[in-house]
This record gives sequence, structure tokens and C-alpha cells, in this order.
Amino acid sequence: MTVYTCERCLKEFTQKSHYTTHQKRKTPCQDNSNKISTAIENITTEKKEINEVVKETSTQPDIEKSAPNVHHQINDKVDLFIGDALNMDTATKVNMIYFDPPFNSDRNYTMSHDNELGFADKWTDATYEEFITKVINKLYELLVDDGTLYFHISSSCMFIPEKVLRTKFPYVEPIFWKKCRSKNNVKHKLGSTIDIIFKCNKISKPKFNLVYQEKDPTYLKNSFKNKDDVGNFALGHLVTENTKKGYMYSVTVEGVTYNPAAGWRIKQTELDKLIADNRIYSPKKKGAKLYKKIYLKENPGKPCTDLWDDIHSISQGSEGRKYPTAKPLKLLERLIEISTNENDVVYDPMCGSGTTGQAAYNLHRRCILNDINTDTISIVKSRFE
Repeated sequence: MTVYTCERCLKEFTQKSHYTTHQKRKTPCQDNSNKISTAIENITTEKKEINEVVKETSTQPDIEKSAPNVHHQINDKVDLFIGDALNMDTATKVNMIYFDPPFNSDRNYTMSHDNELGFADKWTDATYEEFITKVINKLYELLVDDGTLYFHISSSCMFIPEKVLRTKFPYVEPIFWKKCRSKNNVKHKLGSTIDIIFKCNKISKPKFNLVYQEKDPTYLKNSFKNKDDVGNFALGHLVTENTKKGYMYSVTVEGVTYNPAAGWRIKQTELDKLIADNRIYSPKKKGAKLYKKIYLKENPGKPCTDLWDDIHSISQGSEGRKYPTAKPLKLLERLIEISTNENDVVYDPMCGSGTTGQAAYNLHRRCILNDINTDTISIVKSRFE
């Protein structure tokens, strides 16, 4: 990897465009040129020390070795590594991975016009596919069999990642995140409001926790219209839809026998208990189906679907942005809640500002963060100060 160094302040850049912008800045950078000789001397000393270690620990000194990533312990549950994600030790096994890579969007991302923090996202399709493939192959090795990899990408750039993911994982399903309400600044194309988060698994029944989305006013108004001595309730289906076949048996409620042609969604013992608990609704209309009562006071919300329209991007919320492409904390918390339990290990190979680490910490999970950008260190630490 080519590194560009400013001869005045000695700051290093991995992207040429960032180096060029730095050289053209109006305010001169700090003059550290007198430190060059000291830096060279330190590098020479470090090189000698590394060579000595290699001589002592390797019987094949001519084999090329990758430098290990530098470890920074953020707190008792969050560890940060600086370096290439491909260097992560495969002996490490994790329960969930959140991978939010560059999108192949053909643009540069910075915090603002006067803040260079960010990265260049310009590739050819071939080099992007090669990059994604290498990282996915590595992440696959790190993931436990019942774990989940979440791959975050914009809907306009999803083709190459989906192709790579479906080649590696037997189970891939998209989550559609509606990140913003509208795009009022577009005039000649459809406004882009959707990101795709691919949920990738090695097995058909991975670790999964049911989470709920908040009850919206329309849902509350239209669903919980019925009322009895217990309170307002909605109607839940008991009969299997006609295109499927359920449990086959008959039951009698209030003198009427029900024996649906497609069967029931639940076992007879479960339905008998609902009847005994007065949790069955029997419409008066002839030929109507039985329903179960779902009480408003017992309902935590609607079970989470694959369309998430209740979490908005940082630009449309009150959360402060710490990195150009940072994602909202609530989004990461939902992903972590779905696929992990307390004390499980979450990994983010390109963590940016460390949102994944904060979300994992809030939910009492352990987290391993990695990023190649050294600016990440202070940003991640600031989340826990």
C-alpha cells in the first residue's frame, strides 16, 4: 500500500487525494521537519529490533510476514485494533459481524469542507469485487456456525456484494432500511432513501431473538378496535392460509364446530388453552373464522419485519456525527439484539467512529473493533469518555 507523507508536518496519508488536499490547505500545517532525522533514527532502531525478533522466532526468515494490528483496549468490553482487517487472527471466533465497507460510490467522503477526516471510495468494479471477496472470505472464518454477518450497502451498489455473499453463504436475506423520509434536493432522478443490510448465515436456524418495532398510531387505531372486560384487543389469525396446510383437527366453541380445510396455525393443545382462558374471539357472522385475542396492554409492538422505516439516519436525527458515513446507534443496537445474547462477541472490521462498539457496550456484549485509519483511536475513545 502506497503511503504519502507531508515533508513539513510528517503526517501520512493512504489516499493520494487526501494528501493533495492537505498540501493545498490555506493554513500551513505544523512544521515538524526538524524531527525527520529523529524519526528516521527511530525507524532504523525499530527495524533492527524487528529483525532480531524474526531471527529468534522464525526458522524461515525469508517468508513474508504481515505485521500484526496494533491493540488498544478501550474498556473492559471493547477492544480496538488498528491495521488491515485481513490480519485478524482466525483463531478468534465471534457471534456477530457488522461489515459497513466502502460502497463503491465513486466519491470522496469527508466530515466537512474544512475537515479532511474520511476516505476515498473510488474503484473499478473488478477491484471492488476482489476487495469484498477477500474480506468476506476472512470474516466467514471468524464467524461461529450459528452466528450472523450483517453487510451494509446502498441499494444502488448492492449487486456486486450480493453476488459475493451468495457465493459464500447459503442463507442471505435483505433487510430494507428506509434511512430518510424524502429527498427534496433531487430533480432528475428518483430519490435514494433505502440502504440494504444483508443478513448472512451459515445455517438455516442461527441464533435469533425476536425484537419489536414501536407501535405506530395508525396501527393502534385500526388494530385494537375490539374491547371486553380485560381491555382493548386486536384479532390474531388462527386458521392457516389456503396456500399452506396446517394442523388438522376440529374444535367446538359456543356450540359451533370449526374444522378449516387448510388446518390451524397452532397445535390443538395450544388452542384448547386459549379457549379455556377466554382468549378466543368468535364472530357472529355465519361461516366466519375463529381468532385469538391480542390485548393492547400485553402487546410490546409489532414483531420486527424486513422493512425498517422507524430508524432515521444521523442527518435527520439528534445524534452527533463522528465520522462521514457513521450509522445511527439505534440501528446497530437492533442488529445486535436480534443476533446475540449478553456477553457474546461482536466484531466490526471497518469500524469508523466505533458506533458498533458503543451499541455492544450498551447491551452488555463484548466487542472487537478494527480500522486501518489511526484517526479512529481518538474518535472511538471519545464515545466512552
